Amino acid sequence: MPEHISAAVYRGNRQFEVTEHVLAPPDAGEVAVRVAYCGICGTDMHVFHGNMDARVGFDRVIGHEMSGTVAAVGAGVDGFTIGDPVAVRPLNACGDCPACAAGHAHICHRLEFLGLDTNGAMQDVWNVPAHTLHAVPPDCDLKHAALVEPLAVACHDVRMASLQAGEDALVIGGGPIGMLVAMVARERGAKVVISEVNPSRIAIAQSLEFDTVNPLDSDLQAEINRRTSDKGADVVFEVSGTQAGVDSMTACAATRARLVMVAIHAKKPEVDLFQFFWRELQLIGVRVYEPADYKDAIELLASGAINAAAMITDVRPLAEIQKAFDELDGNPTALKSLIQVGGDV
Repeated sequence: MPEHISAAVYRGNRQFEVTEHVLAPPDAGEVAVRVAYCGICGTDMHVFHGNMDARVGFDRVIGHEMSGTVAAVGAGVDGFTIGDPVAVRPLNACGDCPACAAGHAHICHRLEFLGLDTNGAMQDVWNVPAHTLHAVPPDCDLKHAALVEPLAVACHDVRMASLQAGEDALVIGGGPIGMLVAMVARERGAKVVISEVNPSRIAIAQSLEFDTVNPLDSDLQAEINRRTSDKGADVVFEVSGTQAGVDSMTACAATRARLVMVAIHAKKPEVDLFQFFWRELQLIGVRVYEPADYKDAIELLASGAINAAAMITDVRPLAEIQKAFDELDGNPTALKSLIQVGGDV
């Protein structure tokens, strides 16, 4: 009898349908991964809200922040065996465009993002190109390993900032990515302040022993100046996606500060370019991650340097994916929600 697997299919109009289909074996060069956990990220919420219907359609299995184990190996694949714990780096580059030729395949001009442009991890078994797999230490909790992808984003952001030990770093926005950026920056030796308005996220940040400022209650620029002897922040990570965040980004910057644009802004923000002239600021764009960032993320998780448990605020089974998205929408207390697809397999 062929094996049937469950998959959560996005149907549009904020609706998911859990369906069953016959398991297909991996093609040559592919690996079948039995998915354990899959996180819900901001991009998944954009899909849920219908903002990406033209891209994903109405028959798409989404999800890319995942952990799992190897279920089968296609022809021509070496280095992985059945049962190996893994995480997937969900990028498939064309290999031919100028970005790929320059060694920047992660921002390929024709990048295929698995779980958006192809079916993703909200299914029992996910067939992926072997080059996207990263081994996870066998003693790593698969719930925690589902954070490898967003943690790799944070590792990339901090690496691109050229952050140095002892520098003052301001993280504007204490959501999942902002919190991970703050953790990685602190691990790299920075003195970190998180700017956040959500009381629940402020409480989580403070439980992780971060200094926080609520810009609704305090003058953020004055607070940063006070904490840095009027110098300002050497590195600012804009993770809020708001105009207020962009305003604070330039206002709080030290001379020759590096400003890292992490957030995706729905509308073009206004930027105070005068401050770039006045203080010789640098603006750095960051997008997704490279293999080295996955390696760093896995090492940070395995070493316990990142408090993964504090990031995970709820876990639901695949059968309750509709309820998970419905309740996450506008939930002020959630940080990282996981879907348990197959559990610890």
